[in-house]
Amino acid sequence: MIAEASPDSDFDRTPRAILRRVFGYSAFRGLQEPAIEHILGGNDALVLMPTGGGKSICYQLPALARQGTAIIISPLIALMDDQVAALRQLGISAGALHSDLEPDVARATGRALDQGALDLLYVSPERLLLSGTLERLQRQSIALIAIDEAHCVSQWGHEFRPEYRELACLPQHFPGVPRVALTATADPRTREDILRALGMDGARVFAASFHRPNLMIAAEPKAGETAQVDALLKRHPGEAGIIYCGSRAKTERMALWLNGHGHPAVAFHAGLPPDTKRAAAARFRSGEAITVVATIAFGMGIDRPDVRFVAHLDMPDSPEAYYQQIGRAGRDGDPSETLLLYGGEDIARARYFLQTSAAPEEQKRAMRGRLEAMISLTETTECRTAALLRCFGEELGRACGHCDSCSNPVTTFDGTVEAQKVLSAVYRTGQRFGALHVVNVLLGKETDATVKWSHDRLPTWGIGADRSADFWRGVIRQLIAKGALDVETGEYATVCLVPDRARPILRGEEKVMLRDDVPKPRDRRRTADRARGRPEVDGLSAEGTTLFDALRVWRSAEAKGQGVPPYVIFHDATLREIAAVRPGTLDDLGMVKGVGASKLGRYGAAVLEVIRQG
Repeated sequence: MIAEASPDSDFDRTPRAILRRVFGYSAFRGLQEPAIEHILGGNDALVLMPTGGGKSICYQLPALARQGTAIIISPLIALMDDQVAALRQLGISAGALHSDLEPDVARATGRALDQGALDLLYVSPERLLLSGTLERLQRQSIALIAIDEAHCVSQWGHEFRPEYRELACLPQHFPGVPRVALTATADPRTREDILRALGMDGARVFAASFHRPNLMIAAEPKAGETAQVDALLKRHPGEAGIIYCGSRAKTERMALWLNGHGHPAVAFHAGLPPDTKRAAAARFRSGEAITVVATIAFGMGIDRPDVRFVAHLDMPDSPEAYYQQIGRAGRDGDPSETLLLYGGEDIARARYFLQTSAAPEEQKRAMRGRLEAMISLTETTECRTAALLRCFGEELGRACGHCDSCSNPVTTFDGTVEAQKVLSAVYRTGQRFGALHVVNVLLGKETDATVKWSHDRLPTWGIGADRSADFWRGVIRQLIAKGALDVETGEYATVCLVPDRARPILRGEEKVMLRDDVPKPRDRRRTADRARGRPEVDGLSAEGTTLFDALRVWRSAEAKGQGVPPYVIFHDATLREIAAVRPGTLDDLGMVKGVGASKLGRYGAAVLEVIRQG
């Protein structure tokens, strides 16, 4: 139970009182308050809020205000453990049941549950639905049931888990108990499927804006991955980030390359030994300035708030997956950078995998629509944030000002003639060669292959010599994105025409507008300011910055001693406010956002001592 009060105390258990006393905040954000009031009334709800938008409060606070134990269904062990650790720092009685628990810890959690001493119990759907677990919980008073990462319920979602759909049976086992489903990523179709699959047709939907103003969103054509990644990491010295790759082998190659070039990194994918994965996750959770190079296996369950960059070296298969993954940057609200690198072969490969998928045709149609939306997102010339939000049914109504298209507007040109040259070169070379060979023909560049196949005698030989190789590679990539070209995978990747889409262009019946992909210097001032010490971003004086650094050192030592991530003690935002106002008493410190009663009692004296020494 809440550490500051016994069940018989006069402690004010209204939502705002709990928010201030337990969580250390004086006001709710956005839709938190109406969602909480709705759930406290015993009603079902679907809560849609972006990562870092405060979803957890929407079930954690009602769990404290209602009688009984709240069941929190969560997909990953790491997510459960982080959230349990954070709640215990707040003086809340929380526990988890999962396969990685030490036997004595599992027994202690079970005893606390049986005694009705747990405010929140985290459990996976598989563990929950075991008959023994259900019977045990049915003997308890259940405050509410929260289904976190609810997009896993939907067959249209990007991380579908069949076992989640079995949760529709919960009302039979816990009649009258309110349910709240929560997710950061769900387009309108996924939302409908979540409600239908869980039997929550009467639930009220609380949908906040998905706009994340602190994220710099950018996408670039691949023009040397390692150089582009190196430039990204040099903008974030001493900071943590995630780089997503499409294959296990690529994660290992990139991690090896980063370590060899002065960037501490670890690989993470499902095929690694369990001990290796645990060690990598532990380094990341410890607050170390490290880059995790991962497949999407390193996904849900990341609670670290100070991830300063997320990069994709291969294109995600849907805007939902992309948004979920970039959402792991900047959970603390500080400026953070995202970068997507994409190429024509990525697009063609994704289409091929979808075409050969064994999924039912209806599902393939939905997947195809999402993939094409993702491709359009990479090639868009409008505000990239606005284009992304539109995928979730949200109209921004203005340029965001914090994406690459806003900071460096993209120009377009009538590229019909250039497109015809590329299509002709592909056709006349027999549609049996890769993009590099086609570019060499356009440039009139003699190579062993162009001479061997007598392609130096073709009418298309050298017709693009007035342009660069990068330019023609860009045209080929854009024609693949537009569906006029495809890439056949085999022993070699070969470029070929898509007749129905290419024919109107070759005949001059269709105008082709192309992006001008001339490299431009990007405005990285927001992230560069952070790398230089962040006085402008943080609003701290030199003395304040020194105190902030001292508080971080204290926090790291304290976290190491407890074996918990530093961010569950205090977020950077809280430490920055402490450094800015320099509270002199416990009462003053208790007024800082994020300093609730439990943390004030636990750490107040130590924090004041750091301030005095500073």
